[in-house]
Amino acid sequence: MNSLHVECDAVGLLTVYAFEWSDCSGYSWIQGSSVHQNSTSSNKRMQGPLCSVFPSTPAQLNELYLTAPQKARFYHYYIPVFVWCEDKISKHVSQFKDSEDIPPLVIGFSAPQGCGKTTLVFALSYLFQTTGRKSATLSIDDFYLTAAGQANLREANPGNALLEFRGNAGSHDLPFLIETLSALSKQKKAGMNMKLPRYDKSAYSGRGDRADPSTWPEVETPLTVVLFEGWMLGFKPLPVEVVQAVDPQLEIVNKNLEAYYDAWDKFVKAWVVIKIQDSSCVYQWRLQAEIAMREAGNPGMTDEEVKDFVPRYLPAYKAYLPTLYAEGPRGSHPENLLLIEIDEGRNPILGN
Repeated sequence: MNSLHVECDAVGLLTVYAFEWSDCSGYSWIQGSSVHQNSTSSNKRMQGPLCSVFPSTPAQLNELYLTAPQKARFYHYYIPVFVWCEDKISKHVSQFKDSEDIPPLVIGFSAPQGCGKTTLVFALSYLFQTTGRKSATLSIDDFYLTAAGQANLREANPGNALLEFRGNAGSHDLPFLIETLSALSKQKKAGMNMKLPRYDKSAYSGRGDRADPSTWPEVETPLTVVLFEGWMLGFKPLPVEVVQAVDPQLEIVNKNLEAYYDAWDKFVKAWVVIKIQDSSCVYQWRLQAEIAMREAGNPGMTDEEVKDFVPRYLPAYKAYLPTLYAEGPRGSHPENLLLIEIDEGRNPILGN
């Protein structure tokens, strides 16, 4: 497993990119060695190895008007992950002959709610766009059951607070997910564009429903990479006694989880796992997100609704995160797994 705490290729990338607009000439960033940089003018043009990846990076990024913390996160976090993903794409492509059609590489991003995974995926999508890569983004949220399906789930599990609303294993439309990921993997030729599903969390007073297909975004094929993110992506079923000790209501969720490997994990060939130190951070992060939504004039949960909503996820975090962090997702290979630990401010914890 690659980690941002240990000296390895991914960490070397991280230490090299720990700057704002510095001159990168002479850096041997692929060796994984720790280096130090001196700050230079924000308008100074980059040189050296980084330029082969971002030939016009300074001008483009300067137009984004990033704040100092945003710049730090971009260079300490997003770009290292991007280059790690590029490496996995290159190795994926190398497995095929020149005459063969190459399916997109599906990279899974497993991270708790509110920790910034959607922002990370958005940044990666932007970077792929600037380098000419065609990418698509999907979330496990996009495959929640319809409102009618959720109602049936509640009725089938009376009194189980973990299945009263969307979120836990059992609340997703797995056949639809398989159909979508299978279709994406077959989109190998130009002119075979397809729409990607989206979920409307504001529907039915916040209970949610699948968005109208007319609003779904369309992606242009062939794709190079699919960025697939989710709060419970990669969770593994555990022995019954383990989940019962956490919360007896989790037993049916654990049983539902058995079907998820075939439904999505088998499509994911590379993994980025974002590790948090304390799952209690999820409440504060979700509260911040809902407040921001309301302030922007969009539908958002009240503070009281957040207090009711988040605890429905905490048993799963308590049960499944230790195994995910220790072993990685089921079926993942250590060389294709990157573990990133973040602090309460959603910033990566850098190794010494």
